[in-house]
Amino acid sequence: MTETRFVPGPDTARAFRDALGCFATGVTVVTAAGSDGPLAITVNSFSSVSLDPALVLWCAAKRSLRHDTFATAPRYAIHVMDEAQQPLAARFAGSGHDFAGIDWAPDSDGVPILAGCLARFDCAAEACHPGGDHSIIVGRVLHAMHRPGQGLLYKRGQFGGFLGLD
Repeated sequence: MTETRFVPGPDTARAFRDALGCFATGVTVVTAAGSDGPLAITVNSFSSVSLDPALVLWCAAKRSLRHDTFATAPRYAIHVMDEAQQPLAARFAGSGHDFAGIDWAPDSDGVPILAGCLARFDCAAEACHPGGDHSIIVGRVLHAMHRPGQGLLYKRGQFGGFLGLD
C-alpha cells in the first residue's frame, strides 16, 4: 500500500483534493430564487453549527457563477438528497438554471422546494464569511423536515450510498 505525503500548496492541489476525497460526505442541493428564476447548486460541504439557535452552514466556491446569488440570498433551502436523486444532484452540479422536468414548487418566499428529498432545511441568511476560495454561508433554520430513506453520498469523485442503513 502506497502512502502519499505532502505539504498542501499550489503544487500539490491535486493530492490535497485526493486526500479530502477520502472522506465520504452527504450530498445536498441548495436552492434559491434568483433574478432569472429558480437556481440550484449541488453541495457536499454542509454541516450543523448550533441547535439553539438552529444554525447550519454550507460552502460555495467563489469561482462559481452561482456564488453571488447564493451568498446574498435572504432565503434558501438545503435539500439532503435521497440515493435515488443522484441524477438530480449531478444535474445541478453542472448547471443550476434548468428546472425543466423536475418536480418542484416555490415556497411563499419563491424559494424552489424539490420533491423527494430525504431532509430539507428552509433557511434565512444568518452570515457569510470568507473562507479562502469559498464563502462559508450560515443559515438560520426556520423550518425542517425529514423522512426515512437512503442518503446519497459522495466519495473520491463518485456518488454512492450505504447498503441497508436507514
